[in-house]
Amino acid sequence: MNDDTRPGGVDTVSSAETLFEIVEYISEAEGQTVSEIASNLDYAKSTVHRHLTTLEQCGYVVRDGGYYVGLRFLELGQQARNRHRAYRLARDKVDELAAETDERAQFIVEEHGEAVYIHRTFGAHAVRTDPGIGKRIPLHATSAGKAILASMTDERRSRIIEQTAFDAITGETITDPEELDEELARITERGYAFNRQENVDGLHAVGVPVTGPDDTIIGALSVSGPSHRLTGDWFENELPALLLGAANELELNIAYA
Repeated sequence: MNDDTRPGGVDTVSSAETLFEIVEYISEAEGQTVSEIASNLDYAKSTVHRHLTTLEQCGYVVRDGGYYVGLRFLELGQQARNRHRAYRLARDKVDELAAETDERAQFIVEEHGEAVYIHRTFGAHAVRTDPGIGKRIPLHATSAGKAILASMTDERRSRIIEQTAFDAITGETITDPEELDEELARITERGYAFNRQENVDGLHAVGVPVTGPDDTIIGALSVSGPSHRLTGDWFENELPALLLGAANELELNIAYA
């Protein structure tokens, strides 16, 4: 395999990067052939074929007309999701919030500077707009993500903000680091974050941080729903109070379970 040095002096293995690029591509564009994958990723067919053959032999992709990611990734994903006791405890709290609000509730964590969905439950009237478990979204464009950013150490938050592209997802997405800093200060003061159509048009959300016994940030709980339902006092006061109470209970469970 060929070694490669990326900007910042980070040594990487270029063939491994190619392999994971292929995996990520076929997870989104399922059922494509070697020729289609090679053409769309601009790799030689022989290169794509070698990687796919290796992945198939190891059980990470399956071939059924075209190529698909295999269930071997499910095992790894489950292990990743359950590696922290707090993640397991959060599942019940997410279920409770969805049942009580009739909306979509989720528990989100930060990894590599992005927000990752760990648990998610749909209430009776919830809309299904999120990308799904394990998917990554920008921290600065979600209520849970902003709650996490506001609870980080200054050093960690600065590193993440420096690497953030601040692309506009909707017309309401924060695209200015200084504006984000001001928003995070308000979140720190009140203890919860709002998302007003910053990630999906027509969707509002409220998020609160969840911290461990040593005050380090573990993740965030949030509830989201259509802007016409998440409005007024329910959105501005009642829902934040409900989420703060849920986060407090979860933190106690984490500390003493």
